[in-house]
Amino acid sequence: MAHRLGVSLITVACHEDLTASDLVGRFLLKGNETVWSDGPLTKAVREGAICYLDEIVEARKDTTVVIHPLSDSRRILPIEKKGTVIEADPRFMLVLSYNPGYQSVLKEMKQSTRQRFISLEFTYPPFELESEIVRHEADLKDEVAKKLVKIGHKVRNLKNQGLDEGVSTRLLIYAGQLMQRRVPARRA
Repeated sequence: MAHRLGVSLITVACHEDLTASDLVGRFLLKGNETVWSDGPLTKAVREGAICYLDEIVEARKDTTVVIHPLSDSRRILPIEKKGTVIEADPRFMLVLSYNPGYQSVLKEMKQSTRQRFISLEFTYPPFELESEIVRHEADLKDEVAKKLVKIGHKVRNLKNQGLDEGVSTRLLIYAGQLMQRRVPARRA
């Protein structure tokens, strides 16, 4: 857990095998006892932490519905296996991320989930800023970073011509890191 300004951040990488129990918690055997173990969502609710669900559309739909009562005016987390309900600490915050359009149509966020959140759309940084990010993160010379970003911009302009995914800033950084390891630029 990271601490910033006294608030914990609990991150969950969502995937197709993520269950509601993975988020909320489960009973476990410890010695001769059965004990409850809070999942990351329950811990965040109790502690007043930020729970970040990364790539939420990768999780199964029956898993994501557990966040609904937390993300509306009730701000509660029912724990069905214990027959209890936890009220969210006032500092608790739920943050979701996903790349719309990146996944197939089958992996879009449910409307009932989406309507509970404020949406922020992020685009690529301006050329100079993206060049600086790539330069810094890949430890490149300024001119090389700018060339990589220029290629990235050209590829992104092919979006409506069969290359819908584009080139992320992350991918440009990876290419720069490969180049730093002496991988030829064309191959990187």
